[in-house]
Amino acid sequence: QVQLVEFGGRLVQAGGSLRLSCVVSGSTVSIWDIGWYRQAPGNQRELVASISATGDIKHYADFVKGRFTISRDNAKNTASLQMNNLNPEDTAVYYCNVRRQFDVYWGQGTRVTVSS
Repeated sequence: QVQLVEFGGRLVQAGGSLRLSCVVSGSTVSIWDIGWYRQAPGNQRELVASISATGDIKHYADFVKGRFTISRDNAKNTASLQMNNLNPEDTAVYYCNVRRQFDVYWGQGTRVTVSS
């Protein structure tokens, strides 16, 4: 069973930075594409960033380009999301997932709150 656990969410002031981590167990992470998503209250879950299994293809939502960086460490079975210059609109629960063909697994999420 593939399990994902996210870490790093907390309260931060606008303009600050956070680094979220996602630890994967039950599978070798190197075979999975990894995505970070977020869901704000009253909103649908949306893609923030994704990275291919090989790490050479990255995608960012327009609203985080230039501020967030996705990375992965296959040796440690982890993925990270470095978030800089945070603003209150980034407040949400952030989830990571792994995807391979028709298989998708999600973590439980970590809450990020950005105060103005």
